[in-house]
Amino acid sequence: MGCAPSIHVSHSGVIYCRDSEESNSPHQTTTISQGTTTLHGLFVKTDAADSIPSVLAYQSRQPPPSAGPRRKEPRESGGASARSRTPHCCSVEAETQTSSSSAKASTAEVQVGPMRLTQYPIQVLLIFAKEDNQSNGFWWACDRAGYRCNVAWTLESALECFLDKHQEIIVIDHRNSKYFDAEDICRSIRATELSEHTVILAVVPRTPADQEETSVLPLLDAGFDRQFMENSSVTACYNELVQIEHGEVRSQFKLRACNAVFTALDHCQEAVEITSEDHVIQYVNPAFERMMGYCKGELIGKELTELPKSDKNSADLLDNINTFIKKGKEWQGVYYARRKSGDSIQQHVKITPVVGQGGKIRHFVSLKRLHCTNENNKQLYKSHREDKYTGDNSQSESGSYKSKNRRKDSVDVKSITSQSSDAPSLQTRRYSSMARIHSMTIEAPITKVINIINAAQENSPITVAEALDRVLEILRTTELYSPQLGTKDEDPHTSDLVGGLMNDGLRRLSGNEYVFSKNMNLSHTHLPVPNTISDVPPCIAQLLDNEESWDFNIFELEAVTNKRPLVYLGLKVFARFGVSEFLNCSEATLRAWLQVIEANYHSSNSYHNSTHAADVLHATAFFLGKERVKGSLDHLDEVAALIAATIHDVDHPGRTNSFLCNAGSELAVLYNDTAVLESHHTALAFQLTTKDSKYNIFKNIDRNRYRTLRQAIIDMVLATEMTKHFEHVNKFVNSINKPMASEETSPHSEGSNTECTTNIKNFPDNQTLIKRMMIKCADVANPCRPLELCIEWAGRISEEYFAQTDEEKRQGLPVVMPVFDRNTCSIPKSQISFIDYFITDMFDAWDAFAHLPVLMQHLANNYKHWKTLDDLKCKSLRLPSENNN
Repeated sequence: MGCAPSIHVSHSGVIYCRDSEESNSPHQTTTISQGTTTLHGLFVKTDAADSIPSVLAYQSRQPPPSAGPRRKEPRESGGASARSRTPHCCSVEAETQTSSSSAKASTAEVQVGPMRLTQYPIQVLLIFAKEDNQSNGFWWACDRAGYRCNVAWTLESALECFLDKHQEIIVIDHRNSKYFDAEDICRSIRATELSEHTVILAVVPRTPADQEETSVLPLLDAGFDRQFMENSSVTACYNELVQIEHGEVRSQFKLRACNAVFTALDHCQEAVEITSEDHVIQYVNPAFERMMGYCKGELIGKELTELPKSDKNSADLLDNINTFIKKGKEWQGVYYARRKSGDSIQQHVKITPVVGQGGKIRHFVSLKRLHCTNENNKQLYKSHREDKYTGDNSQSESGSYKSKNRRKDSVDVKSITSQSSDAPSLQTRRYSSMARIHSMTIEAPITKVINIINAAQENSPITVAEALDRVLEILRTTELYSPQLGTKDEDPHTSDLVGGLMNDGLRRLSGNEYVFSKNMNLSHTHLPVPNTISDVPPCIAQLLDNEESWDFNIFELEAVTNKRPLVYLGLKVFARFGVSEFLNCSEATLRAWLQVIEANYHSSNSYHNSTHAADVLHATAFFLGKERVKGSLDHLDEVAALIAATIHDVDHPGRTNSFLCNAGSELAVLYNDTAVLESHHTALAFQLTTKDSKYNIFKNIDRNRYRTLRQAIIDMVLATEMTKHFEHVNKFVNSINKPMASEETSPHSEGSNTECTTNIKNFPDNQTLIKRMMIKCADVANPCRPLELCIEWAGRISEEYFAQTDEEKRQGLPVVMPVFDRNTCSIPKSQISFIDYFITDMFDAWDAFAHLPVLMQHLANNYKHWKTLDDLKCKSLRLPSENNN
């Protein structure tokens, strides 16, 4: 392979090129005086001195040392040969478009988080004292890679070239200090601000085989990033440059793009504060400085605990916030901060954890806006309007109400905590559910609207406040609560649970149809005559004596009843709540109905069978026994809830809605891919019930009562469909929890449960929300059961999901929940994801209303169990030592 032609520039702009292969002939020099000429495939334009690229003007202040093979000086215009050195030929730029090279200088698209960037062709600066095979190797390597290459022969010309071009890669000859000091050149370049994102490579001599390789630390101390062992092979040089491009250069390019983000932050009117995981301040923007009265130098590097705190916050607010964000959840609410001047200001605060090195939370980003409801804030806001940012303050003032203020000023978190639980030990481990509902991350747009209206009511005239009350009533009874769910933690278990439980289907595959067998035996003449409540065998009766306890073991009942627990538990629970009397039906009719319903549950399902139905019935009955729930509902509501719990999963095929939609099942077609199973459960239950008078429990009630009861049952069963999970929880929090919390903490309220439940009864929509929340919690209460029961349920639901994944693979259907592969799935991790995403917030809200300390204690213990297994990388239900026992 031939070496690179040597190109020189004379005073007049004439370019000279020497082929290094002919270097043995000292007088062979090619002169280009005008026009364009192609030399060795290099396209050079030389019409006039003015047309030469600017980089060619980088001239040496001093001639290079006359040692080693050098470029030949140009001939004089008269044709005479001149042997003296040309002192001005010290820097060269060559376009990399050659007639023989396939390399093209092109742009590349690079993704940095949500930003999409364009990376332009890489520029390389070669700094060598003299031309040799090594410099030529890098030159032609740049040509092959499509890089733009510049060569400089002295420190001065190198600095000039770098300050003009800002090359991404600099290669410095470090093989011989006779001509220049490579480390001094590197330090000089590093002294410029522009070098922050430049990668500097040192070319070092080869180490003899009998000598130990020298340390790279002196090079790193001088500012070099890498060293390259002398190798003039073009391929070796090319490989090194390409690795640098795709490694350090690409990373530095992404970092450089952050300048745009910091520019946006500096001009943002919202105060921004970034801290480390240990709450050390790392960045504040100018808006934060103006709001708090500090300058940046007074804050950077300080811990938040070193700054003065306002005494207007509740005592445990900071602990609550820290507990929330340490879990990786975003916190939003109202917080009082103390300015440098000493006065307190009320802020809307949004704190977002950011995952960094090691996949752990490394930063907390806080966005803060003034809450303009007190005089200090208004005065501060007025002062802001007088500075250079006055033009946008009208937007900023209105925008301050856009943040997610979930914590009403009238709510005393400490007082709520003291009312929420009678178990002191539980309070020390987990702050109250009522307090947490103000910091939930499931807020929908309509919730923001309600919070804005609540804030506006505080200082409004009475007529305006009353009008806003009417607006709130309308909003709280309208279907506007579906949340805008962002990307949750990038956890495949969470993603799969969301995809499998909250979507009706992914996509339809033509030609694949799934039809599950339906056990619709309407006569059931083969079934034995059901036992009466008085004829229950003693072993079953003894178990049922404990059915009012939350710790009731449904699996023991399953075993002694030969997988028919629903009939026996149903007889006991329905008798306790007077269902037969309400429906005006005989006990025999009720027994026959329970038997028909249980017969249509699939005992072959590991989870969705009659034992699960009995478990949900038991939980529903337990909730109905709680004082506040009992006081909020009528007898019809209780009967509807018990019936809904009994039928809520009848004829479940052991597959999710997404599976049925993807498989093109008959049910998915019938119900238009919407709430397929839930619609089927209710429709089949009423079909079975009204088919034969022997088990038609509705035959003796009047039409109006039947329609009301039927509507309540359908509404509750449909509420178990997970696509509207967050809608139901949001509405319950905003329409039940928050108004009750405000009423209980109001100085004019006596905190009477009777008064609260009376107010709920005055609004039928609120009763509907309570019934929906009750059956939803009963349906997924497994994580709140005693540990042994929780573990058994976790194993059963996992096995059912494993079976679905197996069938999806066999039929070539989309795999709805890929993590539920029986060969690779971590059951503890799936339970943690389910609890974090679906259970915790919902049961916090339900506990705040119904007061359920025992359940919350079990939930905390079970979560700890799964976390322990996950931390130990154990994918099973128990530790190996527990399995041995």
